[in-house]
This record gives sequence, C-alpha cells and structure tokens, in this order.
Amino acid sequence: MKVYFHDAFYQVYAADPAAAAGRMEAVVAALEDEVAFETIRPAAEIDILRVHSRRHLESVRDEGVFEMAALAAGGAIQAATRALNEPAFALVRPPGHHASADSCWGFCYFNNMAVALARLKQEGSITRAFVLDFDLHYGDGNVNILGALPWITIVNPEASSPSRYLEETEAALAGDTFDIIGVSAGFDNHVEDWGGLLATDDYHRLGGMVRRAAESQQAGCFGILEGGYNHDVLGLNVRAFIRGMDAGVA
Repeated sequence: MKVYFHDAFYQVYAADPAAAAGRMEAVVAALEDEVAFETIRPAAEIDILRVHSRRHLESVRDEGVFEMAALAAGGAIQAATRALNEPAFALVRPPGHHASADSCWGFCYFNNMAVALARLKQEGSITRAFVLDFDLHYGDGNVNILGALPWITIVNPEASSPSRYLEETEAALAGDTFDIIGVSAGFDNHVEDWGGLLATDDYHRLGGMVRRAAESQQAGCFGILEGGYNHDVLGLNVRAFIRGMDAGVA
C-alpha cells in the first residue's frame, strides 16, 4: 500500500500532542518494512480555498504553520487520488477534522479530508463520497464543511461498547452508495489512549470492513491520520488499520 509522508512531519511545529516529538517516528517504525512511502507535495492555495475562507487561510499563515498544514492537506489529496485505483493512507500532521470553513481548534488548521474530497469532486473523479470518522472526538470540522453537501455522507460512530461500535460502523457502510470512502482515522479511542474503548485488532477490523464496503461498490478507499497520542501503541494501531484496509479480510 502507498503511504504518503514527508520528513518535515518530524518537526515539532506547535506545543500540542499532535505535534509532539516521537509521534511520527513511532508510526514510521511500525510501517517501514511493509508499505511503500511516497513523498508529499503541498496543497495549492486554490485547493485550500475551495473549502476554507481567505481569512482563515491567512490566520493559519499568521500562526506560522501554513507550510506544515498545506503539506498535510497535500498528502490527503495524493492519498485520495491514489485511492481511485488502490487503497492509500496519508500519514500526515497537523490533523484536520476539527478545522471548519472559517475557524479551527483541536490541533487542526486545514481540513485535510474536505480539501481532498473537494478536489476530487471538482475534477469530476467522484460523484458521491462516504466519510467515516472513527477518531475519539466528533469531527465537527468535517460536518461544518461537508455535512450539508448532498453528495457526502458522514458517520461518526458513538457506541460505548466495542462490539456495538463495529456493528454500527459496518451497518452504516452497507447502507449507502458512494464512489470513495475517506476515513478520518484517529486512534485516540484505543484502550491505552484517551478513549479507552477499542483494541488494536478492532482497528484491523475497521480497515477490513472499509475495504470490503469499497469493493462491494467498486469504489476507492483511503485514510488520513487524525488523533492518537500514546506513542507506544499508535504505530501498532495504524499498522493494524492499514493491514485491514489493504487485505480486506474479516
């Protein structure tokens, strides 16, 4: 599987958990023997402005994180584009699902998922998209930008037991039509992270159900890294999800 990454993401660009030292190193170490890493080009301003206001773009620039945030959005575009032919993953930071059209919070700056899907839609590459956001925290930015669009379905699973969580997700994927599935893949709901709910094997199962749902409709699928802050397990969880999405096995 192609994983989109850039060495610039090793930089500690802000004082928040998503930007912490060692976070990306932990994921790369878990993946380096079994994926093909592809470097990233930054998103162009025209791609960012398709979903964000000029005022918001300039506020991110003023914070001194524009280059890093644009690089993350660019990785999302490349992973989504690759997904039209094969599953892909954007190993990027800053995350994006708390970035709305004119504001952001929660360690996010630009909405990577929205930038990527809007680009594919503008190019005519997709007609309908399904966004699965399994981060611990509700993806309010995804909903703000994409939620009212008739061509997008967004699901944020909220069940409080692992079995019910997986059942609800699988049912949602089976109940819609789409050309592509984009996953806002946050791993902070792991039993050893902030949420304390899902096991590493559950992320493998989530990846598998995404792949199978995509195959059932001859659609593409891709993931974008969002949360996940326990470096001891983050790489293992990302790897489990990628393995599931790559193989699609139950």
